[in-house]
Amino acid sequence: MISLSTSAFYERSTRQIGSLRAEADSLQQQIGSGERLSRSSDDPVAAARLRTLSRADRLAKIDQRNSEIAQTDLKLTDQALGSIADVVIRAKELANQAANGALGAEQRASIGSEIAGLQQTVLLVANSRNSAGHALFGGHASGAAYADSGAGIAYVGTAGADPVDLGDGQSVTPSLTGPEVFQFDVNGSPTDLFTVLGNLASALQGSGDQVGASRDAMNALDAGLDKVTTAQTLVGARMGWIDMMDQRREATGELVAEEQSSVGGADLATTMTRLQEVMTVLEASQASFVRLSSLSLFDMLR
Repeated sequence: MISLSTSAFYERSTRQIGSLRAEADSLQQQIGSGERLSRSSDDPVAAARLRTLSRADRLAKIDQRNSEIAQTDLKLTDQALGSIADVVIRAKELANQAANGALGAEQRASIGSEIAGLQQTVLLVANSRNSAGHALFGGHASGAAYADSGAGIAYVGTAGADPVDLGDGQSVTPSLTGPEVFQFDVNGSPTDLFTVLGNLASALQGSGDQVGASRDAMNALDAGLDKVTTAQTLVGARMGWIDMMDQRREATGELVAEEQSSVGGADLATTMTRLQEVMTVLEASQASFVRLSSLSLFDMLR
């Protein structure tokens, strides 16, 4: 009987002390990591919810990267449109000067030369690149959006561009194609900015009706400027949409972080208090075990 009781005492004491040590280790780990769960078996329901929240967080980071790329490309587009608008305004000023009947042929030829340079400037801007190095106004095209064949400048990009996913089923197209910026109608006839500038430059450097050509070009440039302004408005709206989605994502992220903390986070004050309690009980149990295990039958009968 004595042997069995002693064995049971040792087993029970060892199990109790081991359990206390394991709990102390777990509490210390929680304090160090700030996480309440060290493995899924600690709380399967909470662990499953944390996995769902973690997936949502990773997807949100992907959406955020997409948003940043789209915002960058739209900013590049907006800057390019601003440059194009400046060129069109300058071309209109020059066309207005050329429409003055008092100018001589040499002066008009000089204006025509500057307008030809403006056409090349527009071509350069039209073929600028996005953050990935692709044509900013070329749609899916990886090369140039416009090509100068010598006979004229033509669009060589694609008809559309791919939208970028922003999350929550929402997306945005981070660019415009060339026709959305440079093509427009004048008196019901389709044309583009390159043609208008090219025709005006040629007329001013030729011997035809330069005054009439200049006046016609002014009307066409007004239509072209309206098209560029509309494109700027569209880009601004898309950038605003991205900002709104970023704000929504940020608010959702804060809610996810709060829930993650609530579900899986350790309450440091409570955890530290519990650790102190466990350590006190552990120390007392160890001390009691040492004292009791040192007693012999002779000591107990004495």
